[in-house]
Formats: sequence, C-alpha cells, structure tokens
Amino acid sequence: MPSKVPSHSWHVFTASNTNEAHMALTHPHIPDVLYTLEICMTELDRVLARKFFRRPNDNKTGDTAGKEMTEITGINDINPGALICDFAFDPCGYSMNGIIDGDRYSTIHVTPEDGFSYASFECVGSIYDDHDDVANVLKKVVQVFRPATMSVSTTCASHEVWTRVASALEPLGLKCRSCAMDEFPAAGSVVFQAFTARRK
Repeated sequence: MPSKVPSHSWHVFTASNTNEAHMALTHPHIPDVLYTLEICMTELDRVLARKFFRRPNDNKTGDTAGKEMTEITGINDINPGALICDFAFDPCGYSMNGIIDGDRYSTIHVTPEDGFSYASFECVGSIYDDHDDVANVLKKVVQVFRPATMSVSTTCASHEVWTRVASALEPLGLKCRSCAMDEFPAAGSVVFQAFTARRK
C-alpha cells in the first residue's frame, strides 16, 4: 500500500481458507469486532529516546532494567492493567509484550540511537470498547516517543477505528500526509495512514 511520504509503504499479507472467505462474503452482517492497530515511528525525540539507554555498569539484568524503562517512560500508562513482560537491551533498546483480557495484547520495540531511531507499537482492541480508547492510546504513544514521522495501519472489519486516527493525532502536531485503503477477504479493511510533524 503506497504512501505520499517518501520511503513509507505498507506491505500486507493475508491468507484464509475458502470457508472463511466465503463466510466473509456471504455473511457481511457478522462483524469481526476486534481491530489491530500497528504504529511505526521514526525520528524519535532525542531526550525521550535517551530513556531507552542503559547506564554503564548498572548491575541490572535485562528484566529489571526493562521494568525501570517501562515506568520512567510512561509505557505502563498506555494500557493500564496490562500484564507486562519487558526487557532492556545493553547498551540500548527495549522490547515489551503486554496481555490485556486474554485476546487483547500490545507490543513495543524500540531502537533509540540518533540518526535511525525507531519505535513500533501494536495492539488489539474491540470496536465495542470506549470510543475514546483509540484516541487515548495514540495520545499516550505519541507522548512516550514524540516521533517526527509516524505511520498507522488499522485492520478491522468495521470503519469505526481508522476514522478516529487522524482526529486523534492532528491535535498532537502530526499532520496526515497520506491515506490508503484496501479490502481483504476474511480480514476486513486495512487502512494505512502516514503522518509527519507539522514542522516538517
């Protein structure tokens, strides 16, 4: 899926058996209520990215340093109540997996080095959650990383989620530069939106 932002595109692979595809086409009134939100961020705020570096000789394990990073960065506030398994790499970098209510999850991976800083966030939610959930998650993710460039891919059978992305991010100083949509059998629609900071 192309983007108007140079070097940004989204590659989608989807597979289903014949029965699932047939059900999706012949019974469109049975919605898949779960959505997947995938966020890729580059050019992270340098000050915030420094929180993903370990101090030399900190005498911590990757697990204990990871828990500390989760707290000091505010990642623990993105999905409050999640059971989090986190890890800090040496000398820098971070990874987290969180479980929320069984089939809900979130995951984060961070490469904080200057010049090629990158962070990804992915989560699964339900269209029946509070309508402010998507906006709140996006706001908290932006507060943790403050990226200059951000792409958001939303996969869902409903249009309820992706339409809230731009309205949640634009007040935070990120402008939608591109939006592409495609429909996939048994997976619903995939919407890929690219954002850059207004200063760019």
